[in-house]
Amino acid sequence: MPTRKTKLILIAHRGNINGPETAKENEPGYVIEALQKGYDVEVDVWLMASQWWLGHDKPTYKVEGDFLMQNGLWCHAKNQEALVEMVELGVHCFWHQNDEVTLTSRKFLWTYPGKKLTSRSIAVMPERVSGWELEGIAGICSDYVENC
Repeated sequence: MPTRKTKLILIAHRGNINGPETAKENEPGYVIEALQKGYDVEVDVWLMASQWWLGHDKPTYKVEGDFLMQNGLWCHAKNQEALVEMVELGVHCFWHQNDEVTLTSRKFLWTYPGKKLTSRSIAVMPERVSGWELEGIAGICSDYVENC
């Protein structure tokens, strides 16, 4: 992992810290556990009929809007309604599909595996890329942040 003078942001992908736990991903209690261990957490967020939901492929776990305001959450909007409303509320959020890089609402560069990195970059899933140079980046989003 990279050597830095500033603290590297470690983001638990959907709450995972030591490998994928598909049955638990995005579950609010699982997310809170990772936050309590000191990690930031990327969550998948939907807004459906004025209700907030977490879930990767579909809205699965209903949450209140206050849940999304927690420090350390990186909210991946899964539909346009969620993105628009989270921006209005000041939630740290972003939208991407197959982009090489996308800008988060707090000006970090959410960077697809293997793509060019900068000092504002979050390297997404570095475990999927052999030889990806991670020096001088802002952070890492991984299913294995406990190993960082």
